[in-house]
Amino acid sequence: MQRSVLRARRKPWLMEQLDRCSTRLLAILALHVLYALLIVFAGALTYSGKAALFAFLSAMTLWVATSIPAGLVASGLIVFVVLVKAAEPELLYASLSEEVVWLMIGSFMIGEAVKESGLAERLSRSIKGSRHTIINRFTSLLLLSAFLIPSTSGRAALSIPVVKQLRPFFSKEESNVLAIITPVIILMSTSATLIGAGSHLIGIGLLEATTGETISFVQWLVWAVPFTIAITFASLWVVKWQLWPERKRKERMDKGRSLQQNRVGPLTQKEKKTAGLIVCMMAAWITESVHGYDLGFVTVTGALLLAVPRFGVLTWKQAVASVSWNLILFVAAAAALGTLLVESGVVSWMEREMMGNLHLFTTMPEWFMVIGILLVATTSHLYITSHTTRAIVLIPSLLLVAQAIEANAVSVVFLSLIGMNYCVTFPISSKALLLFYEEESVSYEARDLMKISVYLLPLYIAVMLLFYFTYWRWTGLAI
Repeated sequence: MQRSVLRARRKPWLMEQLDRCSTRLLAILALHVLYALLIVFAGALTYSGKAALFAFLSAMTLWVATSIPAGLVASGLIVFVVLVKAAEPELLYASLSEEVVWLMIGSFMIGEAVKESGLAERLSRSIKGSRHTIINRFTSLLLLSAFLIPSTSGRAALSIPVVKQLRPFFSKEESNVLAIITPVIILMSTSATLIGAGSHLIGIGLLEATTGETISFVQWLVWAVPFTIAITFASLWVVKWQLWPERKRKERMDKGRSLQQNRVGPLTQKEKKTAGLIVCMMAAWITESVHGYDLGFVTVTGALLLAVPRFGVLTWKQAVASVSWNLILFVAAAAALGTLLVESGVVSWMEREMMGNLHLFTTMPEWFMVIGILLVATTSHLYITSHTTRAIVLIPSLLLVAQAIEANAVSVVFLSLIGMNYCVTFPISSKALLLFYEEESVSYEARDLMKISVYLLPLYIAVMLLFYFTYWRWTGLAI
């Protein structure tokens, strides 16, 4: 009798546990089993490479399909790789010494100074208006910043305080879309100038070393600025078309218009200090090749100056508290995953597979060759998370392919670098995306990023093809 009672009690508990096994969980487990089976039969990869590839695919799946904190996923998978003896523990420790980690720490502090000094509010007042006017003016401002700040993460960090100031005039759903619009526009506008990304300079350097040819600063502007303007506003339209909520917020827009009419007084002492120091940092960023100090060091130095007692605009406690340490740990672990992909040979393996197919283009028509190069360049962010690493890994191979098919090396490098600037699929694809992904007050969902990438990726390639066969050919760019 007692046994039957116990069985009766066990059954509801068992059914409850089975009910908790959702379809999503089963799908995630099935995907991981599939990853493991496919990787086991990838004979060209070493054991370390197989573990690294499994960890990378697992991270992408968990970031998109679950609500597990991204930092916990990345750090946990690094620990997993170390536990299975596919890497040394130093992989995790060294990740905190990456330049991007310190660049982001400094950027957070500077962003807090921009907010604390009042510059963020002043800037937000200057772009008030109707809902669409605010978005369009903010997009234009972000596009202009590409000519002044040669760092996507720096531009993203400085834009966060402005986005926070704009939040009261939008609904929660609209604010979430704004958190996607900002980094997407920052990334799309990167192509505007030669100093917009370090990968541009690396690619031009490799071109010069291999062929003796180059692309001047002015020539880059002639080719890239019209394309950048077109793709920036086309991307804005796609994001709003796919994600912007239909519900109107007229009362919020009325509030925005009333604020626009308020007179803006002269700069305060704090605003002058902050603005002056940012201008100095911009000059230091642009002249990196002259003084030799990288972007991360310059940014941290500027952040420390803003926290100096009596001189700065922040206290040290305010500066430290402004840093999203959750994001910093996530970026460090994600960078470690990217490093492992390179060092374990996964990237070289994928490069060989893709580059081998490009040699088939020697007998193909021009349009087919261009599409092949663009497909390789635009999709490279899916398996090479670092923008700089993409240039280092792919440009030499593409130059070899250009020589094999007797193509114009300058055109191949330019098209490849512009194509590599597309990295809007996963939060890990760009530091600018990561900053907003882990920012608690102005964040977005990874699945929304993938949703717009389904439309943006083919659009990006289509716009590049349109420019190649029209404006770029008219101005001397041809394979």
